[in-house]
Amino acid sequence: MIHTMLCAENNHVKYDLSHDEIVRLLRDEQAILWLDLEAPSPEEVQRVAEEFNFHPLAIEDTTREHMRPKVDAYDDYYFIVCYDIDYDEESHLVDEHALYIFLGKNYMVTIHAEPVGEIKEVAERLRRNLEQIERGAGVMLYSLLDTVIDHYFPVVDAIGDRIEELEANVFEQGATESLRDIFALKREVLYLRRVIAPERDALAVLARRELPIVSEAVSRYFQDIYEHVLRVTDAVDLYRDMLTSVLDSYLSANANQLAVASNNLNQVMKTLTSWSIILMSVTLIASIYGMNFDIMPELHFRFGYPTALLAM
Repeated sequence: MIHTMLCAENNHVKYDLSHDEIVRLLRDEQAILWLDLEAPSPEEVQRVAEEFNFHPLAIEDTTREHMRPKVDAYDDYYFIVCYDIDYDEESHLVDEHALYIFLGKNYMVTIHAEPVGEIKEVAERLRRNLEQIERGAGVMLYSLLDTVIDHYFPVVDAIGDRIEELEANVFEQGATESLRDIFALKREVLYLRRVIAPERDALAVLARRELPIVSEAVSRYFQDIYEHVLRVTDAVDLYRDMLTSVLDSYLSANANQLAVASNNLNQVMKTLTSWSIILMSVTLIASIYGMNFDIMPELHFRFGYPTALLAM
């Protein structure tokens, strides 16, 4: 579905643009346009690609899964791949949503397969402050990326709380599921690291002010976003090391428990072996005199029975 998130022309906001209006606004460098495609059909993507003259390779990238965050430069626009991240408190899993951004001189087009709450939040904020848009489409890009990156911090904090919880459970009795939880969270942190690390490199391009279509005044703000990503990356690296320490502690604690259990088992085996040897002698005598031979000297011995009992 195609949404008109923002269309500012002569300080007026418009909604639900037609094809002809989009083409007209693209020719007007004073107008600002933001279209958002949420779970679009192939026909909708193709229609927008024709209206904005997007390269087929960039359109193809929007259909691929697990795309690496990047910034690609084309003739008169830039193609940016980033990720929105959520954390499920119940399942303790990290959920990433790919966000594809086309940025031109006076427009921004966002494409995503799943809902991204930050898009509506940023659009509403920009509608209330149209004077910010006068500095160009770079303001929309900065506002969107800044909001998306700021949303990383609650996710990272939730992961840190979960690690502290796992640390407390490691030394508790009956924490048999801790190992599975540790490995599950470690996998999520590693996947998060694979997303954020290349995103840091992509935002470094923006921080170095290498986008000619973004004004110098707006370019300075991308340095702040880059620093936020660095903080998130450092936190993820720290939590990855903490999870490794938690795993080592879990294995050490369980190794001690296994050693104690093995020692107890050895004592039990020694006791059972001793009783087996003792009962073997009794069984031997009983077996000999339990045979059905007629000629056995001791069978008719008057004191044979008490003697056999005494021997056993």
